[in-house]
Amino acid sequence: LPAPPPIMNVITIEDYKSTYWPKLDSAIDQLLTQSPGDYIPISYEQIYSCVYKCVCQQHSEQMYSDLIKKITNHLERVSKELQASPPDLYIERFNVALGQYMGALQSIVPLFIYMNKFYIETKLNRDLKDDLIKLFTEHVAEKHIYNLMPLLLEAQSTPFQITPSTMANIVKGLYTLRPEWVQMAPALFSKFIPNILPPAVESELQEYAAQDQKLQRELIQNGFTR
Repeated sequence: LPAPPPIMNVITIEDYKSTYWPKLDSAIDQLLTQSPGDYIPISYEQIYSCVYKCVCQQHSEQMYSDLIKKITNHLERVSKELQASPPDLYIERFNVALGQYMGALQSIVPLFIYMNKFYIETKLNRDLKDDLIKLFTEHVAEKHIYNLMPLLLEAQSTPFQITPSTMANIVKGLYTLRPEWVQMAPALFSKFIPNILPPAVESELQEYAAQDQKLQRELIQNGFTR
């Protein structure tokens, strides 16, 4: 990316708060709540240009802080809605929430490319996409993993309870968010993610499956009931 040019109308912090951030705020709202295939009536060019101007005028820190706060609030709402879901809809709703968020990031991250390059990567030594994925892990997945796991293990042993594609999406998604979650159900994860377990003989695979069932029983005994 070229370095921002120096000549530009001054954008004060008041301008940022009254004019620029509200545009970004409204676009992010629409992107976070869209369903796959929805048409979103926002001008990507206008938003991209908005971010660019704010970065040039040294508002990156404020914009980054506003973006994180905005997405955190959204994810806390998503998490509460999931908590209120009955067990028979829980897996499907988690899958929708995960898919919708990851889909939104594919639009949100490119819109903030200037902020990422000239602030997050250079000043914070991080990456915007990683930061936003981490938010989902902390505010949604971590809060639901102990309810979700027994339901996934149960669904795996009950034909037609959920579609194979839903199961694959969730298991791969959880692995992306936090690879060590494999240890909670090695046999389940190894069905969808190649080579995550050490090469094992047949008897060990049965052992992994028995471990998954034992975990399911323990989770249920410890109050993570369905």
